[in-house]
Amino acid sequence: MKVLLIYPEYENTFWNLKKIFKVLGKKAAYPPLGLLTVAAMLPDNWEKKLIDINCQTLKKEHIQWADYVLISSIIGQKQSTKEVVSKVQEIGRHIIAGGSLFTTGCEEFSDIDTLVLGESEEVMPVLIKDIENKNLKKIYSMNKFPAIEKAPIPAWNLINLSYYNSVCIQLSRGCPYNCEFCDVVQLNGRTPRIKSKDQIIAELDSVYKLGWRAGVFFVDDNFIGNKVILKEKILPAIIKWQKERRYPFTLSTQVSINLSDDVRLMEMMTDAGFATVFIGIETPDADGLEECGKYHNINRNLLESVKKIQNMGFEVNAGFILGFDSDKETVFQNQIDFIQKSGIVAAMVGLLNVSPKSRLHNRLKKANRLIDNKNRGNTNTSELFELNFIPKMKASTL
Repeated sequence: MKVLLIYPEYENTFWNLKKIFKVLGKKAAYPPLGLLTVAAMLPDNWEKKLIDINCQTLKKEHIQWADYVLISSIIGQKQSTKEVVSKVQEIGRHIIAGGSLFTTGCEEFSDIDTLVLGESEEVMPVLIKDIENKNLKKIYSMNKFPAIEKAPIPAWNLINLSYYNSVCIQLSRGCPYNCEFCDVVQLNGRTPRIKSKDQIIAELDSVYKLGWRAGVFFVDDNFIGNKVILKEKILPAIIKWQKERRYPFTLSTQVSINLSDDVRLMEMMTDAGFATVFIGIETPDADGLEECGKYHNINRNLLESVKKIQNMGFEVNAGFILGFDSDKETVFQNQIDFIQKSGIVAAMVGLLNVSPKSRLHNRLKKANRLIDNKNRGNTNTSELFELNFIPKMKASTL
């Protein structure tokens, strides 16, 4: 069996930092972790090739070589995904597609042969059996979240690590919070599922043995979603591993602002080699935070919280959103002032966008405020600069 795995190209926006990576001699920010993990679930006796279009050119002969084509995409890759699907269909290969793009918007891709909706660990054994029996269904999905312990070590051998600015691994899935605009709880659950310390050390080892000696990004929805396990088991193991190898990796991840409340946790993270954290601040205005249900950002001095984290040795990057119903025209200057005073290195400011799996989508649908322009998600790609809902503030002002 020959399987071609394809990772479509990201839209050319400031989120993917293409121009910066060109200067650095890199082709992309991170490897396609989800696709590499799926590749590792396929039988060892199957032939596999992976094309990351952010780094390589997808050629006709690549597609002709394959019996099946697997595609994994997120919303910011939609245009490239459609182009890839068209190319594969012209050659007549069976397409199996998964990832959040398809999970949240499968109705747009009804022409694809097989869709995998949601996480793949429980689905793959059935899918593989059906491939071998040439009896593939249209849709594969599970009504429960799989045990993350079933996730294998990614198939790093399928890519050239030197193309990437940083390697990424995943410790956990899910977030304990439920912000209205975010679809993480719907996609990955509200109770963080976390890998064992042995599992995460094995993943660090796998990258280390390939010669990687640079950044490693933990792609968790919220790295500190389970502080107890993190402090008691995971971080001590990472600290020991890093010390024994003289800190070959500089670590980064995504956290919530309440990291600033736990000095011991911050100390352990810096001891483990974490240097950068990304935080969803969204807005310095309390009304906006109340509206979107980001309660862990309320009743605190956000500026002081950022400074506490910085004073522990972290570089802080952050995400901000414009377009909440409660936003007044003062919000623009308020955000500028906050960003400048905070010393946040990379401030990623974007317009509010409605994901179909979010609570925000349900609220705005009831209020008849959704715009059917096929722009979906909460990522500012070139396709998503137009709002996909009717805002309270004039759209021209936003």
